Amino acid sequence: MTTTGSKPSYILSLDQGTTSSRAILFDQKGSIVHTSQQEFRQYFPKPGWVEHDANEIWLSIQSVIATLLSETGVQPTEIAGIGITNQRETAVVWDKHTGMPVYHAIVWQSRQTADICEELKAQGLNDLFRERTGLLIDAYFSATKIKWILDHVDGARAKAEQGDLLFGTMDTWIIWKLTGGKAHVTDYSNASRTLIYNIHELKWDEELMGHLDIPAAMLPEVRSSSEVYGHTQESLFFGASIPIAGAAGDQQAALFGQACFEKGMAKNTYGTGCFMLMNTGNHAIPSRSGLLTTIAWGLNGKVEYALEGSIFVAGSAIQWLRDGLRMIKSAKDSEEYAKRVVSTDGVYVVPAFVGLGTPYWDSDVRGAVFGLTRGTSKEHFIRATLESLAYQTKDVLQAMEDDSGIELTKLRVDGGVVKNDFLMQFQSDMLGVTVERPVINETTALGAAYLAGLAVGFWQDQAEIAAQWQVDRAFEQEMAADLQEKLYSGWKKAVNAAIAFK
Repeated sequence: MTTTGSKPSYILSLDQGTTSSRAILFDQKGSIVHTSQQEFRQYFPKPGWVEHDANEIWLSIQSVIATLLSETGVQPTEIAGIGITNQRETAVVWDKHTGMPVYHAIVWQSRQTADICEELKAQGLNDLFRERTGLLIDAYFSATKIKWILDHVDGARAKAEQGDLLFGTMDTWIIWKLTGGKAHVTDYSNASRTLIYNIHELKWDEELMGHLDIPAAMLPEVRSSSEVYGHTQESLFFGASIPIAGAAGDQQAALFGQACFEKGMAKNTYGTGCFMLMNTGNHAIPSRSGLLTTIAWGLNGKVEYALEGSIFVAGSAIQWLRDGLRMIKSAKDSEEYAKRVVSTDGVYVVPAFVGLGTPYWDSDVRGAVFGLTRGTSKEHFIRATLESLAYQTKDVLQAMEDDSGIELTKLRVDGGVVKNDFLMQFQSDMLGVTVERPVINETTALGAAYLAGLAVGFWQDQAEIAAQWQVDRAFEQEMAADLQEKLYSGWKKAVNAAIAFK
């Protein structure tokens, strides 16, 4: 309640991403009232390794909350609840007595546990892990990161076995810090990304934990995606005790924020990576095509599932054009350059900087460029880089349709890159379906806000949320089918050539 006795007016969403943390305030209509953002450092100790300082992330969370309250003048008592969404899979292990991490957080992109994965595969365990978790044995997921920390940090394994260390994905770490160490919890969606959570029986899988030597005492309690996990400690919000009432991994939160509540609805988020999810209802559909089967969310006493395709490099390819190659001054310039030419003139960029995700799952492939001639210009190169995002998305969509038996008719899109009209039009042309860009593009943060708001009665039900969703622009296919087939065939050749080069 507010000090005046009126109903709280806002939901606060904390979006803990790969490169920055953000606090976003939403009102009853699901509109953004204010945003605060802070970047933090990326650590690259060795080639292919990516780490974060979990304490630095916690400081960034405190900073964005303080900035948002200061810039808006909103009183903490006006906030009905807090929803959390996060970069998934990134693993942090900390001492439960001191609250100090024992090592940097190992980020989802990091390949430093590839050797552990190869050992597990050599033992013939891929099918077992796949069957129980819906995932592949890959360095992408949390469990091998936990094992790596326990194996490489002095004394960590002994402390973990004594029950002195805790593991969490970023949602768990932030909830633990916000509650002053009172709540060690995660939600179904984040648990389903660890590689040790049984998505059918909805429990930590002791056999899988045994293969990775992970003590059960480290693991958080798994709860629904929309319930009160705890309240903020007094020192954080000027003494106000705000319920922390929703949590979901970033991609599942975006699916929820896009109101993809019906079976067969799908969204693609274009961020650092590209992630397409299709709601499969209460069925966990096993994939034959290199997709992941994952939990979408747990809500109202039941769990819903999704098929997911993961593309490791999307927005980061545009950052590479800007920072690595210095071809553009800002990411938005890429659209202008791409439009200056009518095609790539046969150039293909395969941005496999950290390997290839769905449906290839090959961590050894590296980036490649094909089709260069003396006439190739910067514009061709930039256009080819943008087009690679659409081609990779088509790879994923084809796998989804094959596995689910559902033919997609439209795709809802979100993330920073979707402001690029050229790419969205090319995406529609490549897929042959309508691409819908929503009015509110911050669907990840919005999804977390919706989950928290439902738990505290700020919104009544999913029907109220679905009615709020609005389209900004719908892109329809304009390209001739024969040209689409020709271009996509060239992409497949380029990918196969990149894979062959290893």
